[in-house]
Amino acid sequence: MPVAVECIVPARSRIGEGAVWDERSNLLWWVDIPAGIIYRFDISTGRNTGVEFGEPVGCLALRRQGGLVLAAKSGFWFFDPETGAREHITDPEAHLPDNRFNDGATDSQGRFWAGTMKDGKPAEPRGAFYRLDENLRVTCWRSGYFTTNGMAFSPDGRRLYHSDSNAGVRTIWCSEYDPESGTPGEPEVFFDTNPVAGRPDGGTVDAEGCYWQAGVGGWQLYRLSTAGELLQTIDMPVEKPTKPMFGGPGLDILFVTSIGEGLSAGTERRQPDAGGLFAVTGLGIKGLPQTRFAA
Repeated sequence: MPVAVECIVPARSRIGEGAVWDERSNLLWWVDIPAGIIYRFDISTGRNTGVEFGEPVGCLALRRQGGLVLAAKSGFWFFDPETGAREHITDPEAHLPDNRFNDGATDSQGRFWAGTMKDGKPAEPRGAFYRLDENLRVTCWRSGYFTTNGMAFSPDGRRLYHSDSNAGVRTIWCSEYDPESGTPGEPEVFFDTNPVAGRPDGGTVDAEGCYWQAGVGGWQLYRLSTAGELLQTIDMPVEKPTKPMFGGPGLDILFVTSIGEGLSAGTERRQPDAGGLFAVTGLGIKGLPQTRFAA
């Protein structure tokens, strides 16, 4: 079966991101960051519906007890998309009003990790990575990033991947990770994206432990081995793919969000579905169920 890429939701989102698959309900959750819209795509019906949160939402995770945990402009929130009920947890960067949360992921124990970035230009290294524990305590791990991105954990939970999308950095790092304490080791360079067309954006890990990177600005996706070797390149019909996430009943569909704004001049006609949600099929590769936030 050949690899096929199809736009399944021509959403025209400004910055589509944050895709998370819910294997219980067969829904894909994703966001349009600046619009503050939380989407859910029903694979059984093909219907995509959105709920406005009221402020930019960078990423989300499913909760074990139901509902969502969000990393938004004003920090961490609990949110029930069915009732609209919301509870503010904390804002670790209330002292940085120009910052917002961007990318995130849960570890194997159900901790929620998310990173921040300065929103708008000029770009400055004011982003940091945070860990939200089950007891709702927040810990800052590392700071000094331009655009925090690419968070994902290895299948055994003992490696943490993260990246910085900034054009002057464009690096993916890997840290040894202690799943019992939630403590990462010192980051080491995993993959320098300068040799490929796309800068590192969102990432995910497949069942074989390989890391998938959305090559934002490069019209491509990349699959990297556990040793950081480029194994596969998939051409995309949009310039700015942002976040890959395996889903579907067999966890064998690679969903990919994308950006619809700020496209390179003269490319608009080439990418009428920019900002949409895409499905990559025929890979012959499966993903992993996403761990739910423990609280």
